[in-house]
Amino acid sequence: MQAIVKILQAGRISAGKFRADNEALAATEFAVIVPVMLVMFFGTVELSSAVAVDRKVTLIARTLSDLTSQSSGTLTNTNLQNTFTASMSIITPYDNTLVNGTIAQIYIDANSIAKIQWSKSAVIASGATQASLTAPPPTLTANTTVTSMIPSTLLIPSTYLIFSQVSYIYTAPVKYVLKTGVTLSDVSYTRPRQVTCVVYGGVPASC
Repeated sequence: MQAIVKILQAGRISAGKFRADNEALAATEFAVIVPVMLVMFFGTVELSSAVAVDRKVTLIARTLSDLTSQSSGTLTNTNLQNTFTASMSIITPYDNTLVNGTIAQIYIDANSIAKIQWSKSAVIASGATQASLTAPPPTLTANTTVTSMIPSTLLIPSTYLIFSQVSYIYTAPVKYVLKTGVTLSDVSYTRPRQVTCVVYGGVPASC
């Protein structure tokens, strides 16, 4: 009988100690919650940065087409270089070497068929302060038909459009949630402001 009593007493003592000891429980809760909190924190930081960069990409695209459309004469390589440099500086304080931009003039003929007349791309090399002009992507070279990519409301016969396209490879600074780079891009369309069309490299010969 005494043995049973001793066992019951020992059991009560052990149960009381177990209820009083919360350290293991707190450690378990902490181990479960921390990963979730880290994902929420770093995810918020990375996502907010991506949204900020995406907004800047949109502003670069709009600035490129807007500045080019304000040209009152023939564009030169220097004009385009300055336009690209000024527009791409909007991405600051993010890395401007990850920006890729393209400018093109599109002519919409009497049948509402849109073709590229001239186009040029640019990037900023590491350590450079000026944009370097490069060849446009294959989909935006001269004489390429681009009717399908233009909103129907802009397909006005016998008119010109200044088109800009900008892309940026966003890489999260921590890479806790976004493990790889994400390409952010946008486009913009404007009409020539002061002239019927903008001439570059002798194209078009007349408007």
